[in-house]
Amino acid sequence: MKNKRFLILIVLFLVFSISSNVFAEGIDGTTDLQEIYGKAAITVDVATGEIIYAKSVDKQMYPASTTKLMTALLLAENMGKNDELKYTQSAKSQPADSLNVNFHPIGLDETMSAADVMDGLLLYSANDLAYMIADNVSGNSTNFMKMMNDKAAKLNMTGTHFVTSNGLHSPDHYTTPYDMSILARTSFLNPWVKESMNKKKNTLSTSKGTRFVIENSNKLLGSDGCIAGKTGYTSKAGRCLVAFYERNGREIMGVVMGSIHDANDTYVFNDMKKIIDYSYNLQQTVLHAKNDIIKTETLEYKPLGFFGPEKAVSVPLVAKEDISYFNNEANKKELQENINLTSTDLSSLKGNKSIGTLSLTEKGKVKTYKLYSMASSGTLTKNIILIYLMAAGIFILFLIGIVFIIRKINLSKKKKRKSKFKRNSR
Repeated sequence: MKNKRFLILIVLFLVFSISSNVFAEGIDGTTDLQEIYGKAAITVDVATGEIIYAKSVDKQMYPASTTKLMTALLLAENMGKNDELKYTQSAKSQPADSLNVNFHPIGLDETMSAADVMDGLLLYSANDLAYMIADNVSGNSTNFMKMMNDKAAKLNMTGTHFVTSNGLHSPDHYTTPYDMSILARTSFLNPWVKESMNKKKNTLSTSKGTRFVIENSNKLLGSDGCIAGKTGYTSKAGRCLVAFYERNGREIMGVVMGSIHDANDTYVFNDMKKIIDYSYNLQQTVLHAKNDIIKTETLEYKPLGFFGPEKAVSVPLVAKEDISYFNNEANKKELQENINLTSTDLSSLKGNKSIGTLSLTEKGKVKTYKLYSMASSGTLTKNIILIYLMAAGIFILFLIGIVFIIRKINLSKKKKRKSKFKRNSR
C-alpha cells in the first residue's frame, strides 16, 4: 500500500513538472507572459503601429499624469523651444501629491523658456507647469481643454475625454490604453517631445535666476533599451506608465494603466518590463504561409486578349510572403480578410504579375499583400489552343465558302456563255 502511494506521488510530481514546463514555454519556444498587476495594458510596434500585446485595451480608465503627453504635444506644435512662458495664477493654484509635484515657489509673471517648461512637465511631472502651458498656449485652461479634445478627435481617440492639462482626477477625464498608445506614439514621433522624454535629468531656471535640478521619474529609463516614457499616478487612476524601448533597431512602446502603487513603487515598472520582454520575443501567427493557396476563384478571361470569346478558369490565389498578425484579444476581435482582384489578363493569370490584393484588417491597422495566380499553365494553354483551333476552323469554313461562291459564279458565267453561243450559232 505504501509503495502504491509512493508511486502515485511520483506520478503527480512528474505531471506537475511537465505541466509547469508546458505553461512556461510558448508554442514558439518563448516564455509566456506572466500575469501583470495593471488592469489594462498594450504594446505597439512603433514603426508599423501594430498591436503586439493587449489586455482590456478599450477599457475606459483614468490616465493621471500620462495626460501630460497631450499637453507636451500641443506645446511642441504651437510654440518654439526659445519662447518664454509666464507663470500664471491657475498654475500656482494646482495641488500636489506624493508623485505629482509643483515648481513652487515661482512668482507670478516670472518666465521660463518653453524648453525648460517641457522638461519640467515630462521629467518632473510638474502639475503647475501643465497649467502654465495651457494658459500660455491658448489663453486659459478652458480653451486648452478644447484644444486637447480636438486633437484627440483628430487622432481618432474615440474613447477619450480630457478635462485637465495635468491629469489630476476628474470623473470626466478618461482615456483607454489603446487611445493612449495613439497619443504616446504621436508624441514620440515629435522630435522635441521625444528629446525631452529621453533626458534623465536637467537643470532648469526662471527669469529671476531660480534654479531647479530635476530627475526623470521613469525608473526604467536607460536600462534594457528603455529610451523614453512618462509616469502617472492618482489614487483613482492607480499607477500608470508609458514607455518606449529600442532593441536591435526595433522600437516597441508600452502602456500600463491601473497598476499598484506601494512604498517601493515597483509594480508598474515590473509590469512594463514583462510586457515589453514578451513583445520582443513574440512571433507573429501565420494565417497563410508563403505560396500556400489562400482561395480558389473562378474567373472569366479572354485567351486572345482584348478580343475573342471568354473562358472560365479556376485560379488558386497565393501570396509570395507569409500573411501574419500578432495574435491578441484586440486584433482577433477585429480580424478580417478582404480579397480584391484587379487584373484578369493572361499575364496575371500566368502569375507573371499581381492579380490583386488581400487586405488584412486588425485593430487600427490594415496590411495589404499582393496576390498571384497559380492557375494551371496547361489549362491556360489548352484554352488558347482551342480558341486558335476554333478560329482556324472558322477561317477554313470561310475559305470553303468563298471557294464555293467563286465556283458557283464561274459555273453561272459558263452557262451564260454557252447560252449565248447557241443563240449566235443559229
